[in-house]
Amino acid sequence: MKLNNLHIGFIGIGVMGKSMAKHLIKAGATLHIYNRTKEKAMELIELGAKWYETPKELAPNCDVICTMVGYPADLEEVVFGENGFIQSAKPGTTLIDFTTSTPTLAKKIEQEAISRDMKSLDAPVSGGDLGAREAKLAIMVGGEKATFDEMIHIFNVLGQNIVYQGNSGSGQHVKMCNQIAIASGMLGVCEALAYSKAAGLDGEKVLSSISTGAAGSWSLSNLAPRVLKGDFEPGFYIKHFIKDMGIAIDEAEKMKLKLPGLLLAKSCYEELSKKGLDEKGTQALYMLYDPSHHVQ
Repeated sequence: MKLNNLHIGFIGIGVMGKSMAKHLIKAGATLHIYNRTKEKAMELIELGAKWYETPKELAPNCDVICTMVGYPADLEEVVFGENGFIQSAKPGTTLIDFTTSTPTLAKKIEQEAISRDMKSLDAPVSGGDLGAREAKLAIMVGGEKATFDEMIHIFNVLGQNIVYQGNSGSGQHVKMCNQIAIASGMLGVCEALAYSKAAGLDGEKVLSSISTGAAGSWSLSNLAPRVLKGDFEPGFYIKHFIKDMGIAIDEAEKMKLKLPGLLLAKSCYEELSKKGLDEKGTQALYMLYDPSHHVQ
């Protein structure tokens, strides 16, 4: 898939954003980038990406502006802040937000974009660092269907499971479904590993038996092996997962929906946060069950 002659802005060069940006460069796009920490973007600059000191300076040079930041507050800042890009982006620009944010903010961005003769899509992703590196992300998209159709060539560079979900905010709601399923699932994965260790079993053999059966999941296949190796580095940060669970709980309350599994998972991750483990990966939940693992 080629993106020649397309000028794409990419804001947020993190664990996943860097890999996503690399794929866009390799597909032929001219990439314009901004990140709070320039050092994290040096590899992309060496590949030809053009660096800007603020999102506001970046925006006029782009046909499409992508955001992949940590929190809804960060997204508000890069879009609407004093140096935000919405004020300087040219008419006709398409905004694609890959951040896991709130449906409410997705709608706010769309309304502002429309008022300025621009288009927007909320397109949160799933697949972690591995999915981003291998361009195998699941991308769930909300916004106008015509805009989705126009941007599909960009999504195809970044992922393999790309689904248009409906109007603005729908992508974020689907991402909440994804995070809810992962939250309780990670409890199950970690409890299974803790049980197998307590029973004196070989963890690798246990995974070889259960990962292809009814218990199979992405977390079991991709994160459980990291646990067995004592690798708790982030494919997805605990601090961001807590943020996502908080959004899901808030949205569920608005719909008068009770989610006890999600509440339990969030409380467990908050326990890890209190231990100073915010920067570790979600698989570090295992440490609640097996304190013999000490994070360096």
